[in-house]
Amino acid sequence: MEEEKEKEEQKTEEEPKESAETVEEAKAEVEEETEEVSEEGKEEKEGEVVEGEEMPAPVAEEEAKPPPREEKVEEEEIVEERVYTVPLGKCWIVPSNRRAPRAMRIIRGFVVKHMKLEKRGEKVEEEEEPKRLVISNEVNERVWGRGIQKPPRKIRIRAAKDKEGNVTVYLAEGD
Repeated sequence: MEEEKEKEEQKTEEEPKESAETVEEAKAEVEEETEEVSEEGKEEKEGEVVEGEEMPAPVAEEEAKPPPREEKVEEEEIVEERVYTVPLGKCWIVPSNRRAPRAMRIIRGFVVKHMKLEKRGEKVEEEEEPKRLVISNEVNERVWGRGIQKPPRKIRIRAAKDKEGNVTVYLAEGD
């Protein structure tokens, strides 16, 4: 039995060597073919695809991607900053499949009222840009965290007004 095992081991050791040689030969043949095709391809137009020839990755698509967004919050000067606890109990009055959107409207209305922003319906001078209200993704995720049917009963937020009058709402520290 030991002799049979030794013979099998010798066979398995020999097989990879043979396959390695054939793989190297196959690679050499493929390289020769690609060289021949590339010489023929020079005569053909650039727009046509030649069989067996690899197309280089388009560089223009990678350059066309927009650069990652940089947060402008740190660059802007904060004129006024306040921390509020917004009661969201009234959003529980509406049907269960409308509660989280109602909670977001309540937060928006609360901030507009307490930070003295102009409502969209009010007339704004044409020379001046309308003031904006931006609610951060953290606040949105906190409201929608348990789904559309179960928003929180209250939420602590931090509202920051910059020198242009735009207000950004963040989740309060420690929450």
